[in-house]
Amino acid sequence: MSIGTSMSRVDGVAKVTGAARYVADARAAGMTHAVMVMSTIARGRITAIETTRATAAAGVLGVFTHRNVPRIAVPSGEALYVKGFLPLQDDRIRHAGQPVAVVAAQTLEQALHAATLVAVTYRAETPQVELALDEAYTPEPGPFGPPAYARGDVTSGLASAQAQVEAVYTTPLQEHHAMEPTAAVATWDGGDLTVYLSTQSITDVQNSLMEAFGLRRENVRVVCPYLGGAFGGKGLTWPQPILAAAVAQQISRPVKLVLTRADTCTSHGHRARTHHALRMGATRDGRLTAIDHTITQHVSRTDELMYNGAEPTKILYACPNVRTTLRAVRSDLPTANFVRSPETVANHALESTLDELSYALGLDPVELRIRNWSEINQETGERHGSSHLRDCYRRGAERFGWSRRDPRPGSMRDSGELIGWGMATASHVSGGLGGAGATAIIAVDGTAGFRSGTQDLGTGTYTVMAQVGAEVLGVPVRSVRFSLGDSDFPRSVPSVASTTVPSVGAAVARAATEARKRVIAVAVADRRSPLYGVSPDDVRTEDGYLIHGSKRISYREVMRRHSKPIEVTVEPPEQTPMRYSVGAYFTEVGVHPGLGRVRVRRVVGVFDPGRVLNHKTARSQAIGGAIWCIGLTLTEHALVDPHLGRIVTPNLSTYLIPVNADVPDMDISFIDRPDPSSDALGARGFGEVPSTGLTAAIGNAVHHATGARIRDLPITQDKIIAALGDGEPHA
Repeated sequence: MSIGTSMSRVDGVAKVTGAARYVADARAAGMTHAVMVMSTIARGRITAIETTRATAAAGVLGVFTHRNVPRIAVPSGEALYVKGFLPLQDDRIRHAGQPVAVVAAQTLEQALHAATLVAVTYRAETPQVELALDEAYTPEPGPFGPPAYARGDVTSGLASAQAQVEAVYTTPLQEHHAMEPTAAVATWDGGDLTVYLSTQSITDVQNSLMEAFGLRRENVRVVCPYLGGAFGGKGLTWPQPILAAAVAQQISRPVKLVLTRADTCTSHGHRARTHHALRMGATRDGRLTAIDHTITQHVSRTDELMYNGAEPTKILYACPNVRTTLRAVRSDLPTANFVRSPETVANHALESTLDELSYALGLDPVELRIRNWSEINQETGERHGSSHLRDCYRRGAERFGWSRRDPRPGSMRDSGELIGWGMATASHVSGGLGGAGATAIIAVDGTAGFRSGTQDLGTGTYTVMAQVGAEVLGVPVRSVRFSLGDSDFPRSVPSVASTTVPSVGAAVARAATEARKRVIAVAVADRRSPLYGVSPDDVRTEDGYLIHGSKRISYREVMRRHSKPIEVTVEPPEQTPMRYSVGAYFTEVGVHPGLGRVRVRRVVGVFDPGRVLNHKTARSQAIGGAIWCIGLTLTEHALVDPHLGRIVTPNLSTYLIPVNADVPDMDISFIDRPDPSSDALGARGFGEVPSTGLTAAIGNAVHHATGARIRDLPITQDKIIAALGDGEPHA
């Protein structure tokens, strides 16, 4: 049995030995290097651009600006990062860090030098980069559907409540900062275009390139064998592959374009700043009567897509009266994007306000959530395929020792630190984006291969899909190979919204099921086979053998006699159902009363993702998600100059992410019960779930330690010191 084990990654050795080749490692005959010149203003127009010196520099093959780049058809598909705008197509500046020129040269060093020689003159306008609430408006429907949602009567629900809380929570602009900056290598062979790209959606990029250059699908290939992290930043079609392909077409040479660390802060989105206004009411015994949640976030001048939705508020708890509203504020900032996970900030505000309600009621925070647990998706009215959230609460509380918590703020101390305990629910939707296709090939030596046009973000897709194929076929996982990252393979969905396991896993399972049937059919029809004449329904497969009673024959022997491969391709379904995975976080923090330093001392996380396909990779996802939460809660904050509109924290020396010393050992466990509604062997999507919940748990723990409710993330030392005043916790 391959499913449910803690199998190490099949690509692990290649990665740690350097054998894995990422996009920036790609080589092509005659390859050149491109460097982008970025705008230094946030709003205005280019009045002059001098490229003579750059063009004359050694090794330079071309300097491309809005004056000499051919007009490109701006892709209109849903996967494009922004509708109606592509750099180098006009003289308007829409944000600081917008590409205004691309230099192509024989070597990277030559391109970097020539880029410094491009002189741009601007007519600057005053940028707007603040989240001005008085300028908020209601946008068009976006990734999360209509901006307004309501059920019941919120006004009456609040009026009838015996306890009410109102709160405002804010979250900062957050960057992705994947280990691997985005890279693109574009090559033309006549009218055929091949782009190697670090992307979360090779199919969507293929569609965008087809539209941009007027090509047919068979003339565009997108390849992405490995990703060094993405976190949403590589989930849409951004300008890099289009610009690289356009320059390669102009100079008739392959072009490599790799973003610098600073470029990544303005070139593939970020989490928008958000403002959450919540009103929440409940009965005296803690039953929710109403929730009103308004989320305001910034959008760019060229789009109004909002990637921070209110799904937790709409779906999670049993509450008859709920209203959520999404509001947008135009700003002269780069277009925002998905950031792991899009539901983190809404979850943070919801779970923090629930903690405030628990104090207003004098009710334990765990008990408050249990009383409002629902087996129904409150937005759709449909029953969850399975939901073991109450088990997550109970197991987490037991493992953490929650029963020993003194609920009084400031009542717990250790070694000079104020100790706080907090908890919150983790939750995220998965699926609903369409399905994936897959091909299964049983070779004449009995080994199996699967392929699908999906991606491995570094989460273990190579490994888990090989396990799924092996499980369904009934063969050892060592005899299965899964291939991905090529648009020539069957079409798949983007690797976003925890979609890969439920979509690609289901496709591999379907392809393996059909391939297994065909191998059995060959075996029972072969007069030389010990299974000849046996009903196919009576044949089971295990450990590489086809078995009926005491009779058996190996896959290898069946295929050797068959002497030709068996190939099965399953097409993607038009739509897949949305599912919901959940969990519970418990955490302990220590707060230094004099310095205001917050230290996360313990984390317990218990999750319900349906069936766990691989405990090692799932645990890794949970730990990574928790580290994301620690960063967003305590350190991460992209700063924007309010006058110039420029990101002033464009690297990892100024944009602070957690390091090993900030991360405690974590107690991670899973309920691990199959979801009967899942076609992926009972598994649901999970990757985004653990990056929700812990932000609120940490904030709630800080309140428990200090009595101060810090509602503006990140919770930095200056905010703690200001809240404590004399260094003593508030009652």
